[in-house]
Amino acid sequence: AENYLLGVGRADCTGPVAEVPLMGYANPDQVGGGLLMRLYSRAFIVADLDDSRRVVFVSADIGMVSQRVRLEVLKKLKSKYGDMYRQDNVILSGTHTHSGPGGYFQYTLFWITSKGLIRPSLKAIVNGIVKSIDIAHRNMRKGRLFINRGTVENSQINRSPYSYLENPASERSRYSSNTDKEMVMLKMVDVNGQEIGLISWFAVHPVSMNNTNHLVNSDNMGYASYLFEQEKNKGMLPGEGSFVAAFASSNLGDVSPNTKGPFCANTGESCNNPQSTCPVGGATMCMAVGPGNDMFDSTRIIGQNIYMKARELYEKASQEVTGPLISAHQWVNMSDVSVELNATHTVKTCKPALGYSFAAGTIDGVGAFNFTQGSVEGDPFWDEIRDQLLGEPSNETKACHKPKPILFSTGEMTRPHPWHPDIVDVQIVALGSLAIIAVPGEFTTMSGRRLREAVKREFDSHGTPQMDVVIAGLCNVYTHYITTYEEYQAQRYEAASTIYGPHTLSAYIQLYRGLARAIATNTVQDLPPGPEPPVFNIGNFTLVPALIADRVPVNKTFGDVLQEVRQQYRAGEVAEVTFVGANPRSSAENATEHNFLTVERYARVSESWHVVDNDASWDTRFYWTKGLLGRSNVTIEWHIPPGTEPGVYRIRYFGHYKKKLSSSHTASIPFEGTSSVFEITTL
Repeated sequence: AENYLLGVGRADCTGPVAEVPLMGYANPDQVGGGLLMRLYSRAFIVADLDDSRRVVFVSADIGMVSQRVRLEVLKKLKSKYGDMYRQDNVILSGTHTHSGPGGYFQYTLFWITSKGLIRPSLKAIVNGIVKSIDIAHRNMRKGRLFINRGTVENSQINRSPYSYLENPASERSRYSSNTDKEMVMLKMVDVNGQEIGLISWFAVHPVSMNNTNHLVNSDNMGYASYLFEQEKNKGMLPGEGSFVAAFASSNLGDVSPNTKGPFCANTGESCNNPQSTCPVGGATMCMAVGPGNDMFDSTRIIGQNIYMKARELYEKASQEVTGPLISAHQWVNMSDVSVELNATHTVKTCKPALGYSFAAGTIDGVGAFNFTQGSVEGDPFWDEIRDQLLGEPSNETKACHKPKPILFSTGEMTRPHPWHPDIVDVQIVALGSLAIIAVPGEFTTMSGRRLREAVKREFDSHGTPQMDVVIAGLCNVYTHYITTYEEYQAQRYEAASTIYGPHTLSAYIQLYRGLARAIATNTVQDLPPGPEPPVFNIGNFTLVPALIADRVPVNKTFGDVLQEVRQQYRAGEVAEVTFVGANPRSSAENATEHNFLTVERYARVSESWHVVDNDASWDTRFYWTKGLLGRSNVTIEWHIPPGTEPGVYRIRYFGHYKKKLSSSHTASIPFEGTSSVFEITTL
């Protein structure tokens, strides 16, 4: 008894893995220098059996969905599919990995740490998302949806527990924990019982990889996807196979996976105090630590926990999702919303601004906005906009944001373009009894609880009881954090980053209640669409270094081995080889499907080499080291997993070098390198 038409798709959205700042920790020194795991966009389409209505949910392995990404994706979908995929029925959500390329934003604030608007980065994300939707669109078939929920243990801590304690005791007493431990899982099966895919929502920051990391990867959530897909797509290489498993973000605002908690990096003592500061070295020394013996190990442990719970919920899922598909969306000017708190009291949101604690960062990644005199000198980017920085916040904005001391009055900064969005998407998609609230940022634990409860109550009171309500985080446009009014008073990082002021959450609750009411009463068509967001005409404005011609050392050629593998290894060891390399950006601009490496095993029977691993694998690491005058090296590591079949192996590297043909023309020329063969033995 199928209920819906279902389609799933997965497409690469990795983008440039070198020289582009990684998005998340706001640390301009954290630029890409290689690849640990590929980034994917995962798309899910659900349609009525008569195909009169469709909804799309996309979870992409990126820091957050930016307004620019969303607008460009929807434009492409419109030109391909007409009015089938629209603002209201397409949700784009980011997993919030902090190890993906940045530079895909149109608002100026995000240019500072991502060095401007980086076209290859934007293009890879937009094309990857569209491609994943195309694949899902082509593979629609009859099927059924099942929902399940359960508790994930040992995978989160609240990283601002002192802010959480500002919430009323009566409210806190209703919950057993200061984080949401519940995972919600949606399972998709086709009419023949074949498994198609799943979406899991769980609230935790993908920051198991810290801000010293330079390898592009999808962090703990991406590792959970990887494990689930490897299990279901048996015999396929990572990134291949038809089963799609998305581990999507939720209300993760104050939730860290670094479960050992905050310690002083210099002295080893706990710094779990209201200021997250150390006796020696202050706040910059206070860093949270994950459960593993290094960040790779912590990523694996947390990702594995999440995957194991998802697998259990998936196997046991029996509650079927049925009912109509309805989607509601509005644009709203968040800097000017009046909120009726009660019959006599009305409050307002503010023009966006960031408080001082924004610059301090969090225990997952301490502040990088250390503006020193030296670093501002002679930087063309700062020269152009420092006058903006010096602009003092207006009295109105200061008063509106109280008690927040304003560091950047971004809502009053407009050069060269506005620094922060005013126009924000609010969106709810109902898949029968499951309501997905698409939120434009990072709701804290308690903010998310209040929002879910308010939306559920709205459905209840308009004759749609028993709705499952889930929050999808980092959707559509990025507006930083959303704390409760009480948490806002403490002005830690999350509160300082609640950009529309103390009543931001109340405004969103009012808006999402309006959407829920429209869905429950079937009056979505009467919702005013709201003011359209702007699209800025941005030139090629970036501080990412220009791609120069790649060069090789004397008497060497691209792909030559500089440091050879050993002749023998055992499982658990690391095979490592270094090649004469070229800038990986020269490859990315050629082909989205480019694989930088393979691990191959020799099959004696067929006398041929078989690929057993690629660059999307958790077990391979691709490091690019930039030298002088266009030279560079590539080191490939294969962390040989336990249970690897003994035999003869080799590692191959695939690159492109940029060559100047004339003063105006360059070409990218493919090359490859191969290690010596090596043996894996059992003893």
